[in-house]
Amino acid sequence: MSAGWNTIESDAGVFTDLINSLGVKDVQFEELVSLDANFLRQRSPVYGVIFLFRYPTGDKRRATPLDGVFDHEAAESQFFAAQTIQNACGTQALLSVLLNKVDAIDVGPRLQEFRDFTSAFPADLRGEALSNSELIRDAHNSFARASPFADEAQLLATEDDDVYHFIAYTVMNGKLYELDGLQPAPIAHDSCTPDEFPDKVIPVLERRIERYPAQEIRFNLLAMVRDLRIRAREIDDQNWVYQEEQKRRVWQWENALRRHNFIGFVWEILQGAVRSKLVEGGGKYAGWVEEAKAKTKARLDEHQKAKERSNDNV
Repeated sequence: MSAGWNTIESDAGVFTDLINSLGVKDVQFEELVSLDANFLRQRSPVYGVIFLFRYPTGDKRRATPLDGVFDHEAAESQFFAAQTIQNACGTQALLSVLLNKVDAIDVGPRLQEFRDFTSAFPADLRGEALSNSELIRDAHNSFARASPFADEAQLLATEDDDVYHFIAYTVMNGKLYELDGLQPAPIAHDSCTPDEFPDKVIPVLERRIERYPAQEIRFNLLAMVRDLRIRAREIDDQNWVYQEEQKRRVWQWENALRRHNFIGFVWEILQGAVRSKLVEGGGKYAGWVEEAKAKTKARLDEHQKAKERSNDNV
């Protein structure tokens, strides 16, 4: 893996294990499959929401946001870090929630020390400190998919590339804020209490999604909530406890698979498939290759057409 920051998935199991590895206690992530305030409310307390979306690389920075207003004072008084490096935005988004909730969440001594150390920094220096933190970078990279073909070069995206970005929504000082490290300051949306958060964040997310064409579905939402096993034990729901424990076993298995390099395994399967076609003879191998080429070309053509349709509707 690179000495920099590698790409990680927007996945509840990945993010939960990531914050656990950093020392955070009694917090987990839950995937939101719909914009449903009731779903969020049932998992209260909800500390924040992490939103993944396709980033329009051709957009220029605006003096005012499309929704809400910049709060430059909050950039200094709260934890807000400018994003200074590629691939770190997922971890930066979850830290933007965690490090503004130290009164409600036990973030552990290492993250508390990092927050205290950077508390007097401006946003750009906080971003540099985060990017250069070996503790946070190593924890982040431990969840990147293993690949012997990882490109060490950091390539800049063009307008034709699909680039994805993470931002966070949370409550700070009685307001609902959008925390995006690519913006100059936190974006204030409305007055909000933690109890009102599920109802007030949904309309903001809906307006955000409405900026995209109707056929755009590449979004992902993760809610940061208190460990649901605690709530289950409080109400003595043993079935719920079992479901949550089972969920963590699945997460553990999936994260182990993410770290494993399957190239050797796939190579052996490919060799066996090729040998079987060669043994069949009669041009079976050549026909198999041509069929695969045709299917690949059809998929690429369809992907290009879909991208063109999306651009036409913007």
